Amino acid sequence: MNRTLEWTVRVELSEQDGTTRAEAVLDTGSARLTGQGIARCSPQDPDVPTIGDEVAASRAMHDVAAQLMSVADRALGEAGAGRADEPLRPPYAWSDASS
Repeated sequence: MNRTLEWTVRVELSEQDGTTRAEAVLDTGSARLTGQGIARCSPQDPDVPTIGDEVAASRAMHDVAAQLMSVADRALGEAGAGRADEPLRPPYAWSDASS
């Protein structure tokens, strides 16, 4: 079976008073997952907005990734690959090679 999909991620950033907030939205075409991330500049550190953007965006995307893994865990359980009420842990068919 061959298939090609395109999922999009939109990340919106805002910064105020040394705090950067990010919202990441994953759109799969059939579902949307939204993650949040925050980065705060320490008073003793130089204020480099791009670093706050990267940290906040990374945290927002990590939040989306965790939600997506939960969705996949449930789907695997429902497909008979494990108990639906208990999250699966690697190794399974799509496990992270670094685990």
